[in-house]
Amino acid sequence: MESVLSKYENQITIFADYLEEFPDTDELVWILGKQHLLKTGGTGPSSDAGWGCMLRCGQMMLAQALICRHLGRDWKWEKQKEQPKEYQQILQCFLDRKDCCYSIHQMAQMGVGEGKSIGEWFGPNTVAQVLKKLALFDEWNSLAVYVSMDNTVVIEDIKKMCRTLSLSADIPAERPLESLTASTQSKGPSACCTAWKPLLLIVPLRLGINQINPVYVDAFKECFKMPQSLGALGGKPNNAYYFIGFLGDELIFLDPHTTQTFVDTEENGTVDDQTFHCLQPPQRMNILNLDPSVALGFFCKEEKDFDSWCSLVQKEILKENLRMFELVQKHPSHWPPFVPPAKPEVTTTGAEFIDSTEQLEEFDLEEDFEILSI
Repeated sequence: MESVLSKYENQITIFADYLEEFPDTDELVWILGKQHLLKTGGTGPSSDAGWGCMLRCGQMMLAQALICRHLGRDWKWEKQKEQPKEYQQILQCFLDRKDCCYSIHQMAQMGVGEGKSIGEWFGPNTVAQVLKKLALFDEWNSLAVYVSMDNTVVIEDIKKMCRTLSLSADIPAERPLESLTASTQSKGPSACCTAWKPLLLIVPLRLGINQINPVYVDAFKECFKMPQSLGALGGKPNNAYYFIGFLGDELIFLDPHTTQTFVDTEENGTVDDQTFHCLQPPQRMNILNLDPSVALGFFCKEEKDFDSWCSLVQKEILKENLRMFELVQKHPSHWPPFVPPAKPEVTTTGAEFIDSTEQLEEFDLEEDFEILSI
């Protein structure tokens, strides 16, 4: 009975999505004890214009990570060309619908737990924390998201989070781990091995007080050279950009400030992806005009990629007297113990996988601008 109720609960909460077919009027409609405004399908924002740019930039960075995860870093989107099924699955993650794992709805609602009201502008660190929490509900992409604390990346903690136990085919999957000890010992080291969960590493930084300190410029630019780079989130106060590279002392960025109409899945299960890509060429700005609050992103599909990244950081970042961030082997003793994040217990699926609130149910957005490739 509980699963049946959950099923119909989801149907009821998304009823507002269909109100656009009703007459265009200012008069309120009442459904099952709740009021809805027909012109917007709810009483919440009908667009993320003016406040959603950093959330969109976070989607861009994550989308690039998922492309590297499923299609490879060298993959490029070509207009009017049939795309791999994994590409369509990636698009589904970012649709402006409440039941999509990385939709603007889910990101805004998860931001409430970070102290941000729906409709309030996010900073780079808030977006990083939101992505870290949402990834726990995303079983298909199965990412380990690590957000550094106090400008410090801890190698021990990342490896603890990303290393997972992989069992050989002759061991029943339903057997509990504690019962496998004797079995795996008798079968030898090949019976049980360690696998690596793909890593999305985000490093929030403050590179100055009111403006970026020039001493960090060279190290910041070095990060874009790394094969693991996912660029950076940043921009100017209340004006976010997704930085993807540099030319001399100019940063190259994608600008999310273009309002698009809502895009949904078509009857054949695909998504019209034209607005998910650059409608205008990348832009440039002097690196010294960058707001000092930024978040660097990196993707390490395998453990060897992370080990290589650590070597590059040792060589290019830690050589400076005033370091942009720290990379340490062991968990600092004065920090609380590191506990890998785990998915919270939930009783329903789909749109309800985040604690449902009236505010989220009335949150219908019309802007759709996620950059998946350049």
